Amino acid sequence: MQLSELGGSEGLEHNATLNRESLVALGAFSALTAGAVLLNARSTREAVQGRWYKQLKKPSFQPPRQAFGPVWTTLYGLIAVSGWRIWGSPAGAQRSRALGLWFVQLGLNAAWSHLFFRKRRLKAAAVENWVLLGGIAAYTAAASRVDRKTPWFMAPYLGWVGFANVLSTDIARLNG
Repeated sequence: MQLSELGGSEGLEHNATLNRESLVALGAFSALTAGAVLLNARSTREAVQGRWYKQLKKPSFQPPRQAFGPVWTTLYGLIAVSGWRIWGSPAGAQRSRALGLWFVQLGLNAAWSHLFFRKRRLKAAAVENWVLLGGIAAYTAAASRVDRKTPWFMAPYLGWVGFANVLSTDIARLNG
């Protein structure tokens, strides 16, 4: 398979095809992202089905529960591919910075679910969500200096987390 089939090869010059090294790296980025998914799922599953979450006041624009799974599955796939594209770029300070920020935003993503669902700290989760949005924006900006197509992989994530910020902040306000 040619990388051009995954959005172009800019930023992936030394991986002209999906060779073994590139596939291992894609698997690693997918596994790291799946780790965040598992942490989030652990914090989320019990809470969403429990009394506490059901009794929270939620804004009228809260999506149905069934929407979150497909949305996050898609977003986590895009997050993994974006990290892999940056990894596949030529080594250098900009790539190292972008990869570091990729890990930061992934950690911040996992932290939100823990704060909101596990610790039930709505205001802290709302604040952390704004920090997450900043982390995603910083990663996207750094990644754009390495690979001009990676921001397109992150755009849906930025949009969804922006919406989630409004939602999380409103839930904290309604239940504060």
